[in-house]
Amino acid sequence: MARDSNKNRYLNRLRLAKAGLLAGLLGVLSGAAHAAWQLNLQEPVTATAKRVYDLHTLLTWVIFAIFAGVFTVVAYSLVFHRRSKGHKAADFHDNTTVELAWTIVPALILIGIAFPATSALVNMRDTSQPDLTVKVTGYQWKWGYEYLTGDAAGVKFMSVLSTPRDQIENKAAKGEHYLLEVDHPLVVPVGKKVRILTTATDVIHNWSVPAFAVKTDAVPGFLRDTWFRADKEGTYRGQCSELCGKDHGFMPVVVEVVSEEKYAAWVSDQKQQMAAAADDPNKIWKLDELVARGEKIYTANCSSCHQANGQGLPPVFPALDGSKIVKGPKEGHLDIVINGKPGTAMAAYGPQLGDTDIAAVVAYERNAWTNKLGEVIQPAEVKARRGK
Repeated sequence: MARDSNKNRYLNRLRLAKAGLLAGLLGVLSGAAHAAWQLNLQEPVTATAKRVYDLHTLLTWVIFAIFAGVFTVVAYSLVFHRRSKGHKAADFHDNTTVELAWTIVPALILIGIAFPATSALVNMRDTSQPDLTVKVTGYQWKWGYEYLTGDAAGVKFMSVLSTPRDQIENKAAKGEHYLLEVDHPLVVPVGKKVRILTTATDVIHNWSVPAFAVKTDAVPGFLRDTWFRADKEGTYRGQCSELCGKDHGFMPVVVEVVSEEKYAAWVSDQKQQMAAAADDPNKIWKLDELVARGEKIYTANCSSCHQANGQGLPPVFPALDGSKIVKGPKEGHLDIVINGKPGTAMAAYGPQLGDTDIAAVVAYERNAWTNKLGEVIQPAEVKARRGK
């Protein structure tokens, strides 16, 4: 029996040694796989972010000091007051000095933390006297930007993830800014106070840029505000920080901070593009023109759910190829694109797209794949359906 017991102990130790060796090997390999990594917060580029960074560093050292003190006392007690050295546990009740100490000292620490933290929070909420104001609207799953004041007042656009689908589907190597790149970033001038108004059309989103220390919810039916003043030119990236549904991770925030000269040139270019892109409301479109335009709009807005081939991802995202709605009366098709469908993932595109764009995407869906209805949808028909 004794020999069997020794053998079992030896086998158990051998198993533990193998497990430790395997864990160490996995640790080494995981380190190699994540060669590019860093500690701490992103480098701050606003005064507010610098305050948050410094406060975070201060509290980290305070927590470390508390940990080191408590750990040292516990370790000392375990080593030098163990039973093998003849020590016995003391038998006593209450100690006024100790109880006062462990009440007063933490209270003083919390009071010391409260002053700089409260000051930073008050500063973060001061959105008064901005140089420009931008309204940010969260959509499923992209951001809409509208400049309300400043030189760019009236400029508005959608900002959509631009990472290629091949990278997302692991058919191509991941890029440097995988899932953190968009087709149209928010552009602001350096050194100017930018007020951000956030809202959403469907669910709660969150507009977040860590380098600015900005993180605020975009809530349907409400306007919330925050601000930043970037002191350094560059491109800064963030993401929606609310779990807003499928493709939540595909909703990046990109802000380009540029010089005043570059900003003025960008504003001029945007206004020229908007004027050139303005559609003639009286134009009568041909089917091939609408389908060509609609395919681009479908790819940017619809293909992630309904797929490029129109087959969808049933039952959550139904197929459009052969769909009863797509092949049914065009009025019903227009209504669901304009107003969405409550209780489902189908968002309302009426606030996002103009009359011509909606006409184009509906015409594309009714003439793509095997649908081939041959119907032309004119912008005037979309305008008529909006009020119903």
